Amino acid sequence: MKVPRFLICAGASGSGKTLITCGLLQALINRDKKVASFKCGPDYIDPMFHTKVIGTHSRNLDSFFVNEPVLNYLLSKNCKGMDIAVMEGVMGYYDGAGGITSKASAYEVASMTKTPAVLIVNCKGMSVSIVPYIKGFLEYKENSQIKGVILNQMPAMLYPRVKQLIESELEIQVLGYVPKVEDCVIESRHLGLILPNEIADFKERLAKLAKVLEETIDMEKLLLLAENAPDLEEEISWDKDSEYAFQLEQPVRIGIARDEAFCFIYEDNLQLLRNMGAELVEFSPLHDEKLPKNLYGLIFYGGYPELFAKQLEENHSMREAIKKAYEKGMPVIAECGGFMYLHETMEDMEAKPHKGVGIIKGESYRTSKLGRFGYISLKSKTNRVLEENCDEIPAHEFHYFDSTSCGSDFVAKKPFSSRSWECIHLENHLLAGFPHFYYYGNPAVAKGILKSCQMYKDKTI
Repeated sequence: MKVPRFLICAGASGSGKTLITCGLLQALINRDKKVASFKCGPDYIDPMFHTKVIGTHSRNLDSFFVNEPVLNYLLSKNCKGMDIAVMEGVMGYYDGAGGITSKASAYEVASMTKTPAVLIVNCKGMSVSIVPYIKGFLEYKENSQIKGVILNQMPAMLYPRVKQLIESELEIQVLGYVPKVEDCVIESRHLGLILPNEIADFKERLAKLAKVLEETIDMEKLLLLAENAPDLEEEISWDKDSEYAFQLEQPVRIGIARDEAFCFIYEDNLQLLRNMGAELVEFSPLHDEKLPKNLYGLIFYGGYPELFAKQLEENHSMREAIKKAYEKGMPVIAECGGFMYLHETMEDMEAKPHKGVGIIKGESYRTSKLGRFGYISLKSKTNRVLEENCDEIPAHEFHYFDSTSCGSDFVAKKPFSSRSWECIHLENHLLAGFPHFYYYGNPAVAKGILKSCQMYKDKTI
């Protein structure tokens, strides 16, 4: 399968990857290209920016969650009908799980998908030192996959001489530069960048940035580099006995909480649920007064409920509807921000408590730092997830809040570390905790959710 593609990477976080990726996406859209975009790693926020630019859902590619065949399957599946794919790396190019490996790094994704990488070099405070900096990245691994560089925060007057210096000493092409563009900067908050919908002039900033990049980056060379990417294998055809091929006999209708407060959602999770027989219905715990009709399950993913704690508390009818549905036996699945919302009380950003749904007996409270941050492997103490047998599950945590009732039905273990802890509430129709799941990492999670919803449906109709 021919998929022209390139991956934007950098030496460290804060080097301008997201901003430059969004600018390039807009420039490609301006050229009437049909663009697919991806974020390496488990991040939710950067794909929201991509989505805002390209007008269709961006996806994640994460080699901690899935193996190489499934990673390439997800890439090719989500590139169907597209002219080009743009991937954004995570952290520094070689930075991976455990802080001492390149497992799940942007480098590993580039290698597994045979995607040419473009290294963004933050040149602030450097001139000649840019050369050994790039040289180190090119030579650290035998096949770095790095096929070009873009010089960020590079003065226009200095660029021609630095480009000549780099290309005369290294076997790498310089594809252009990005001058300092202060009014295109994206602000941050405690979980990362602020969301694109919060930036009133986001489209205007993008338009300006795309125009700048058209002038300072050799787009034709970049497109040629993408065209030279090797063909991908055709999509996997799952065997009928594969867990990925599971299919309910009859569809079940499941409510998905989705609004400003609950927006950390993997689109591939939703698609896998649909493939397996779910009819997904979105609702807003912020704005809707009641749940949609004829639901047989509820899913609350992560987001920023702490920013909307007062409004969530004031929506009494929605909180009561969720609790009543749970008490009647409806399966409820919640992770991170969704888990916080299910508590009896949930603190906001000022550590002021607000009433939650009340399913979890305890308090969600603010802390001063990230808790239990990063990739984990989860193991259910009963070797089950709801109505399905399940072995080890890859997952991740990322939160500044904690709970007086984190649950104890799973054990989480950090990769390449001896650290572990108990987490997650698992009952007959409840799966709730801080960890985020990516269902392609272990499709038994999706099967367990759907089977639980199917059982509830069978009991109520």
